[in-house]
Amino acid sequence: MRIIFAGTPDFAAETLKALLTTNHEICAVYTQPDRPSGRGRKLTASPVKQLAVEHNIAVEQPLNFKQDDAKQILADYQADLMIVVAYGLLLPQTVLDTPRLGCINIHASLLPRWRGAAPIQRAILAGDTETGVCIMQMEAGLDTGPVLSRASCPIKAEDTAETLHDRLAILGAETLLQSLPNLVELQSKAQIQDDGSTCYAAKLLKQEADIDWQLPASQIVRQVQAFNPWPVAQTSWQDQVFRVWAAVLVDEKATAPAGDIIMVNKDSIDVAAGDGIVRLKQIQMPGKRAMPVADFLNANLIKAGEHLG
Repeated sequence: MRIIFAGTPDFAAETLKALLTTNHEICAVYTQPDRPSGRGRKLTASPVKQLAVEHNIAVEQPLNFKQDDAKQILADYQADLMIVVAYGLLLPQTVLDTPRLGCINIHASLLPRWRGAAPIQRAILAGDTETGVCIMQMEAGLDTGPVLSRASCPIKAEDTAETLHDRLAILGAETLLQSLPNLVELQSKAQIQDDGSTCYAAKLLKQEADIDWQLPASQIVRQVQAFNPWPVAQTSWQDQVFRVWAAVLVDEKATAPAGDIIMVNKDSIDVAAGDGIVRLKQIQMPGKRAMPVADFLNANLIKAGEHLG
């Protein structure tokens, strides 16, 4: 098939990399415009664009598809199929109807659960034990299209958003390659989503990163894991805000007020939560790199009885 690929971040680049090993022709790549990045705020190409340039594939970066010329350029590629993975634009119906076989999307959840922008993080936050990927025929609605195929994977107790993201990126690419040879048949048997079972994976906000020590310890640990690598859970100590990159649940009842430091060991700090104890394992002070608690304790005096938050 002649395929247009639309995607932007690393998650999408994993799929494009897999497609480049097949006999399909990637006639164009659509990705978000270059964005300022790093301390110098230098314009930086997306991971998908970088991969496309490496393989001499035509790159298109429209701001949207409202202009007739953007729609015409898309039509001129005469693609059989458009594959969309974390592109970052809602596609109008005219775009969805342009390729001969329409547009399909890889979504990182088991639809209809976790439609929306942050399905990986929301699944961890909610305490889900299973997630996966769906190959979906795209409609104008947000992740509402019929599902062509799906594959599940467990959410491990130690998973962060980063580790789960990396596994799902690979699973999504594999599931897509398995689906493409039977695409027309899968489209004819597509499963309509049950709208009554849906839940929404809202975009992450920076203010969600603040730890509320009144919450149960299990919920705080999930927050730490879901917000690694962004926006990273944080709390305050001695008028400084520090980030918490890793924490584990201690299966004991706290006997101190929420937010109080109960115990300081050589490589961990135990903090009372509203229900249970959170053990901090990796933290980051302002202007410093993320470090194991053992390294932090070598340079800082923090003791039981002090309060966080």
